[in-house]
Order: sequence, then C-alpha cells, then structure tokens
Amino acid sequence: MTRSPTRSVMVWGASSGAGKSLLTTALCRWAARQGVRVTPFKAQNMSNNARVVPGLDGGFGEIGTAQYLQALAARVAPSVDMNPVLLKPERDTASQVVVQGRVDAALTRLPWRERSAALAVAARQSFERLAGAHELIVIEGAGSPAEINLAPQDYVNLGTARWAREAGPLAALVVADIDRGGAFAHLYGTWALLPDDLKPALAGFVLNKFRGDASLLAPGPEQLQALTGVPLLGVVPMRLDHGLPDEDGVFMPASSAAGSPSGLRVAIVAWPHISNLDEFQPLAEAARLVWARGVAELDGADWIILPGSKQVSGDLAWLRAQRLDAAIARHAAAGRPVLGVCGGLQALGAVLCDPEGVDGAAHGPLPGLGLLPLATHYAAPKRLIDAPVRWAGDLASPWSALAGLQCPAYEIRCGSTQPLPGTTPAVALHDQQGQAIGWQRGNVLGVYAHGLFESAAVMRVLFGSAPRTLDESLDGLADLVEEHLGSTHLQHLLIGR
Repeated sequence: MTRSPTRSVMVWGASSGAGKSLLTTALCRWAARQGVRVTPFKAQNMSNNARVVPGLDGGFGEIGTAQYLQALAARVAPSVDMNPVLLKPERDTASQVVVQGRVDAALTRLPWRERSAALAVAARQSFERLAGAHELIVIEGAGSPAEINLAPQDYVNLGTARWAREAGPLAALVVADIDRGGAFAHLYGTWALLPDDLKPALAGFVLNKFRGDASLLAPGPEQLQALTGVPLLGVVPMRLDHGLPDEDGVFMPASSAAGSPSGLRVAIVAWPHISNLDEFQPLAEAARLVWARGVAELDGADWIILPGSKQVSGDLAWLRAQRLDAAIARHAAAGRPVLGVCGGLQALGAVLCDPEGVDGAAHGPLPGLGLLPLATHYAAPKRLIDAPVRWAGDLASPWSALAGLQCPAYEIRCGSTQPLPGTTPAVALHDQQGQAIGWQRGNVLGVYAHGLFESAAVMRVLFGSAPRTLDESLDGLADLVEEHLGSTHLQHLLIGR
C-alpha cells in the first residue's frame, strides 16, 4: 500500500527572534485541533533550554524546550527526532553537540563546517522517520534562510526544505519582527537571497509583534507583493502575556506588583551561562519576578533563586565579580529562602571539582558559596531522566509546604554531589529510585530536579495560586493566529484545502 505524501509547512525567520518558535507552536496546535496528525521538527537548535524525552534506544535523550512544547501543542509524544541536533553553548566560541538526544564528544570537537555533513545525515534520518508517521510536519527554521555565507552547509533551513519537498507538498512562510523596524526590507531581502529552487515554495509573509493600527502599514504589503509575488498573510500583534517561555536568553518580562497574586518578590540570578530558564515562566504570573545581574536587584527580594548553569565555575566567578555572593549570603543569614536548581544547587555547595572539563572548563577544587555542606565532582556521562518526584515529609520551614507533594520533574546534568565529610549534614531529598536529588539546610534548598514550578500543586502551596495551564496557553496561541491569519489561509496552508 502506497503511503500518502507528507505535507510540510516551513516557518523561516527574516532574523533570529522574529517569532518562529511561537508561530510554529501555534500552527501545531491549530492543526491538531482540526484532527490532523501533525508533528514539529527543527533540524538544529541552539539553546541551553532543554527537556528530557524518550530516546531512540529505550533510554532518555534531550531536545530543545521549544520543540518539546511544540510536540505538546501537536498533541503527540515528544521525541528526539523532533530536534535531532541541539547545540548547547558553553562559552562564546564553543558549544556542546547533542545528536538525536545524546552528547557526541567527537563532533563537539570539530569546527562547524567540518561537522555539518554528519549532522545533516542524522537530521535527515529523523525527518524521514517523522514523515513516515505523520500527515503534516511543521518545520521551524533557524536564524535566517538567507545567510548566503552559510548556504552550502545550511541543512537546517535550505536542506530541510528540500527534504520536505521530496516527501510531499511544501509551503513556506517568512516571519519578521516588525517591532524592530525594517521589516519590509527584511522580508524583501530574504526573498531575494533565497535559492531560486525554493522561491516557489514561499506561500506568504507574516509580520509579527505589531503594535498599533495595522491599516497604517498600507501600501507596504501591496508594494511588497508586487515586488516578490508573495502575499502578506497576516499581521500578528505583540503579545507578551502568551504564557510560554521565550526560547533564548533572559527575555521574559518581570512581572509588576499588580500582576503578582502572592505579593512576593522573587529574584533569579541571571548569570552568563544560565540554562533551563524556561522552567521559571510560571513564576511570572504568581510573583514579582526580577532578573538579577547586580546587588541592587537582590535588595528587598523575598526569595533568591540560583538557576541551572552550563558552566558553574564560570558563573561562580562572575557572581563573585559582581559581589552577588555576599548579597546571597546576607539574604540566607536573614532567614529568607534561597533555592538552587541543578547548577544552582552545585554552586550552593562548598566544593566543586572538574578535572576533565566536563562542565565546560577543567579545574581542580574550587570553593562554592558554602551555603550547603556539599561537594560536587564532574564526570561523564550526563544524567538524563524524566520522572516525577515526591517531596519528603521531613522538610523544614519555609519548604515544609512541599512535603508529600508529587510533581513532574526531569534531570539534565553532569556531576555527582555528596555531603562533605566532617560537616553538619543537610537533610537529603530522594527521588522515587532512592537517589539523592536535593539537600536542605534551614532556609536554603538545593535540588537537581527541574520543573518544580510547572506543578499547579507546588505553585498553590508556595504562592497561593496556580498560573494558567499549558493547554490554555497553547490554545491561546492557536486562537491568536486564527484571528490574524484567518482560518481560510490556515486551512489552505496546513491542510491543503
């Protein structure tokens, strides 16, 4: 029996940050609501925000958070095939290479152009597996498809589009961030620099993040279509309260006093190698959220959170250079809550040792912040697991409200942490396998489990209210694109009718 061709919709950006991830997520949810068997795909992502998903060998792997959320939007189980190549920046000039969910040390050591051919093979394998199991693939590009200096190696935008064209009908969009200015030039320039064989696939432009009266755009859309033959399908307004995390960097707006039901002021240390930032998105709806890069931003905080880090030693050095270490110590000494998550837990300990540079830079014993009597030794392999955590019943205040709760959790980490001999022990917390995943000493808590704030039950006991559900946020995005692109355009684009 001959398999029906798989339809693909490619979402390209006129630049990074144009809104590809959110538009892809919205299209996945809209198609899923129409009963379409849809899946997301991004051949290569660069982000330190990652989630644990089933791997190809029965274990676990990791993919970018954006593709994880897109899978949930599509109402399919997330898999490593949805983001077969993940680059996790460790410093300005180097990234860890994750291929189909697992770190590939050999490819990590190669220069970008030399490794791209091998990465393209893995990405195409994943694409073809998805194409064989779904009616529709919504593909997110990376950066811009018009980077002509990278075109020979660009399997993420150009190569993927050609694979999709071989699998079945292909329609592509180019989205531009109009809030930055120059959007018409960005769209025209992207069209002009696209390879000739891919220009016919371009079905429309989308202007994103618009503020104001869309009628004032005239006659720009008409002139753009006259120049390119490509219509403007819609203008999507700026929407900061969509409830989903941004893919890269500290871009989530701090919440206002009026928008924080708990009244608590939570400061998250925004150190340079921050990772898994997305897990704090729910806090923006429950507390006054501050991204702290200086001592003044920690003053008056009710909570301080040390998030994940792709290079704990480097972030500790930055912390001390900013004198944030002393401010955190004062906060802890005053009895106010301090929480460390993953790399933040390791930083709260007394000693860190990374002789092989597994965490990004080799070093002997280095002092941590000393707020927990722990020693961390870094070594491969990375621990990847997706499993719920039940909080122990012996937690002390201010964390006692968590006692007995079970919540979804995942771990992505290198390093083994143990109590430091000869010190007053901290209270250990264990996962369902009996492995220690956290320690508490008074008001200071460190946990390896990510995802604490994504539990409605946890948010209620800690902040008195729960944010909107993920499904509500995903449906809100689908409603937004339906309103501003129109159901007729979406049906033609995603369903072919």
